Amino acid sequence: MLKDKKPQSEFFYCSYDECEIAVFGIPYDGTASYRPGTRFGPDAIRNEMYGLETYSPYLDKDLNDYRVCDLGDLEIPFGNREGVLQEAAFETKSILQDNKKIVMLGGEHLVSYPVIKELHQKYSDLHVIHFDAHTDLRDEFFGEAFSHATVIKRVHDFLGDDRIYQFGIRSGTKKEFEFGRAHTNLHAFDTEGLKDAVSKLKGKSVYITIDLDVLDPSIFPGTGTPEAGGITFKEMMEAIKDMNGLNIVGADIVELSPHYDASGVSTAVACKILRELLLIMA
Repeated sequence: MLKDKKPQSEFFYCSYDECEIAVFGIPYDGTASYRPGTRFGPDAIRNEMYGLETYSPYLDKDLNDYRVCDLGDLEIPFGNREGVLQEAAFETKSILQDNKKIVMLGGEHLVSYPVIKELHQKYSDLHVIHFDAHTDLRDEFFGEAFSHATVIKRVHDFLGDDRIYQFGIRSGTKKEFEFGRAHTNLHAFDTEGLKDAVSKLKGKSVYITIDLDVLDPSIFPGTGTPEAGGITFKEMMEAIKDMNGLNIVGADIVELSPHYDASGVSTAVACKILRELLLIMA
């Protein structure tokens, strides 16, 4: 089990027993529909965190003042999707039993599903805030019900209506957009409406899932399915600040494919978003 190992990153120096937030990676991209490579995302983020200050001038908080532990990556059976989802669910449940908050690093977006499902088992009032270029609301993709293109639809299956808030969405089928407008509080193109959502979610348990392709590819090219017309980094920072004060019990950052950006800028952006996300959870 991950929690039985030593901390995997000196940037997050806290031990598991002492931590309030446990970070771990799920390096899986087995259902990537365009360009694979997100399995390398968690390690890339972990390696580049050393170049980042622990202090956030955006939030006036410092990671050194909080207890965060990096548990490393799950050891997963790459060719076995069901095995990956089961292992992710098992590890998530184990950490939640110790009353820790969770931040998961992907990997493709499908790996959010078992984490969110286990959190819902613990927090019956769970709501999800979802940033993404894509709706991820297909009922199936190439005949498969479990895919990074269907993950939010699978989450809706157990959360139900008015529990999911989607922002930055700019790609999907007509059917997906119709479903989102009817069932998931879908906000297309930008983060407008986030402040209203935050006010409704005060006092509720919240999970934040950030598919990094929500950012415009001019800012974040290191992803497998880039979509023009995304939000800016400044808008992402403003969104994170707007969510400060929510009861965030878990979160994830997914869909970084570092090899598609040889400059390393995309990974650096992912690291900074991770820092801010951890600080609004702490």
